[in-house]
Amino acid sequence: MAVKLRLKRMGAKKRPFYRIVAADSRSPRDGKVIEEIGYYNPIVEPAEIKIDATLAQKWLSNGAIPTDTVRGLFKQQGILKQFHESKMSKDK
Repeated sequence: MAVKLRLKRMGAKKRPFYRIVAADSRSPRDGKVIEEIGYYNPIVEPAEIKIDATLAQKWLSNGAIPTDTVRGLFKQQGILKQFHESKMSKDK
């Protein structure tokens, strides 16, 4: 089963709100998810992003592939940098 870290769209029409989730890559965008990692609200200024870093790193280490948008959010929050640093320290 290929797991992706992606956005699940919530909210009303013209008022999107996204949950960052781990889901099977074959399931629909708003379908069944394995685990919720955080949320992203682009409507408010500045955009509100809340991500559980330990869950995100757990899924990344298990081989989950983030979508381009989720990768950008992880980069903003510094999660990718933490993941790469922890990966490099384990290699030594």
